[in-house]
Amino acid sequence: MSSHRTLALALAASALTLAACGSEGGTVGDAQTAGADSAYGLATEGVLVVGTEGTYRPFSYHEGGSGELTGYDIEVVEAVAEKLDLEIDYQETQWDAIFAGLEAGRFDVIANQVSINPQREESYLFSEPYTVSPGVIVVAEATSDIVGLEDLEGKTTAQSLTSNWGTIAEGAGANVEAVEGWAQAVALLEQGRVDATVNDKLTFLDYANERPDSPVKIAAELDEVSLNAFAFDKDKTELVAAFDEALAELEADGTLAELGEKYFGTDVSS
Repeated sequence: MSSHRTLALALAASALTLAACGSEGGTVGDAQTAGADSAYGLATEGVLVVGTEGTYRPFSYHEGGSGELTGYDIEVVEAVAEKLDLEIDYQETQWDAIFAGLEAGRFDVIANQVSINPQREESYLFSEPYTVSPGVIVVAEATSDIVGLEDLEGKTTAQSLTSNWGTIAEGAGANVEAVEGWAQAVALLEQGRVDATVNDKLTFLDYANERPDSPVKIAAELDEVSLNAFAFDKDKTELVAAFDEALAELEADGTLAELGEKYFGTDVSS
């Protein structure tokens, strides 16, 4: 082999080595921007497709009903995406169809207060929880015969059938009327068409703050605590790991606590 060719091969190898070394240190996004899409399995380069309801105040909703999409979950996922140097494309859908959309590949992640439970863990991957909230039984203000789960037997409750709270209501012996979410559940309760709804305490507190004249109240707080996280399809292991790292950074720098204070008056991330 000629000396010129030997030198050329050595220079090429050196260039490949330097390229492989790349940049070191920095935030999650700095280290993973190049080649992130192949690692994360995103359909579109640099874009995180997020499935959310857009009607679930204060987590995912439109200000004034038709304004910009906002909410606690929306701000948390946007903070994560910023860490990962990804743009966001929101795909709004009803809760009862949201997991089908994830399975069909319409979204990369669900940001909509998804509670972790054993059944879901068989089918999906989850990030570390970013919201912790107890469940409550909500009834009409004049109701006095429901003070605990045991009192739901034979009563009619309004629930999303795919939610943890719906499972708890069914387990207590309630006759469950299927609804798409909290808005429909509380409307049926206010109209006297159901006896109760088992739901998330944070959702109720936000609603009571916005609608102080609503004739509903908390009848009981449950021992069950909802651990809510981002949900992913089973092939998104690298994306889940990146989310967890970003969430750890957001907890450490106080962002999660600040967002909790903004929406609930307290840190709800732990």
